[in-house]
Amino acid sequence: MFAKLVAVSLLTLASAQLMAAECKTTIDSTDQMTYNTKAIEIDKSCKTFTVELTHSGSLPKNVMGHNWVLSKEADMQPIATAGLAAGIDKNYLPEGDARIIAHTKIIGAKETDSVTFDVSKLDAAEKYGFFCSFPGHISMMKGTVTLK
Repeated sequence: MFAKLVAVSLLTLASAQLMAAECKTTIDSTDQMTYNTKAIEIDKSCKTFTVELTHSGSLPKNVMGHNWVLSKEADMQPIATAGLAAGIDKNYLPEGDARIIAHTKIIGAKETDSVTFDVSKLDAAEKYGFFCSFPGHISMMKGTVTLK
């Protein structure tokens, strides 16, 4: 009887862990100006969400640097355009821009950076996107973020 109780308890615990939402993702960026994903889904049960950005290429950040920026879809291009003047030291992002929900720093080959943000800042009725703010990269390096 005890062994059966332990087995049921372990199964219940294991299934509870499987049911827990994945509140993080890893995104790889490359020398070919790409991310390895075009869409991120965030479970509404997540209180925070973490994005880890990796760079599997071989070029330095001043040549082929990448970051990950989250904003409303409508703000993506305006933020990227405004960021051009900020320069690489400010991650090609306008300082103090309230339209930016979260971002990593610009990274180069074999580097990583991560950002964790409060999911309550997102509204399920709004359209969100992510992009790289390095000059010219938004044309190929962008995707959608949805709250599910």
